[in-house]
Amino acid sequence: MIKFIGFCAVFQFLTGTCLAQQEIPLYTGPIPNAKDTPDEEVRRADFVVSKVSRPTLSVFLPPNGTANGTAVIICPGGGYGVLVIKREGYDVAEAFTKMGITAFVLKYRLPSDVTMRDKSIGPLQDAQQAIKTVRQRAAEWHVDPQKVGIMGFSAGGHLAATAGTHYGKSLIDNPTEISLRPNFMILVYPVISLTEKIGHSGTRGNLLGASPSPEQVKLYSNEEHVESSTPPTFLTHAGDDKVVPVANSLVFYEALQRNGIPTDMHLYAKGDHGYLKTPAFDEWFGRCLHWLRQVELIP
Repeated sequence: MIKFIGFCAVFQFLTGTCLAQQEIPLYTGPIPNAKDTPDEEVRRADFVVSKVSRPTLSVFLPPNGTANGTAVIICPGGGYGVLVIKREGYDVAEAFTKMGITAFVLKYRLPSDVTMRDKSIGPLQDAQQAIKTVRQRAAEWHVDPQKVGIMGFSAGGHLAATAGTHYGKSLIDNPTEISLRPNFMILVYPVISLTEKIGHSGTRGNLLGASPSPEQVKLYSNEEHVESSTPPTFLTHAGDDKVVPVANSLVFYEALQRNGIPTDMHLYAKGDHGYLKTPAFDEWFGRCLHWLRQVELIP
């Protein structure tokens, strides 16, 4: 039986277009690094979520017989304070399924000293668990374990980039040592750096607190951690972004280039933060699909 729960149930009822077959708890046992606190998640009518302490994974499967084996885990943005889970999650997942790509929307925990023992690692734990889960259940979802990527918008882009540059250290229970390295990254107007010069102060404060140490800032400034094994990456950003400077994508692109990582970057003169009016979704998403074909991740 297909089961619709949570936001997807509401969205399908209102629009008839939600394709998520299932929303599953991210962890089958205790949530790591979690304090024993009540679930106080807030779900707004505009599909923006806050106070997330119970992470989930929403599964979007392509129509029967059309799956091409590629999968992408989508991390919505929101400055680590909220999750813009429809526009930067469900809507994008549906677009992927039309191309035969299996998509998963990660409702990751939002950093909080109230709900976590160490809020700085909570989101990354959830991203690692999502990658592990998709690979564990790859056969069930018709996914090629060697074609599992991660995508993120804004602060979700920071989380995706962190997963792609810090996969060598497992922060979750992984006794069978399933690879936590994403096979590719798609980063849309991402926060990359947490430095004062180009980083987003809200993202930095929510993840690391008001006065992070220089060591913490460097640890989570992902341009500092690109290596020859960093996954291939697609980047897109607007030059007039007043929230997350385009310099974030530029420094990451340069680091990827120095390390010989297959990388595509598309910059737009206008788009500000969120691509609300321009560039059109089909414009930047089409370029993303073209890149996925170039790197032979989709036919």
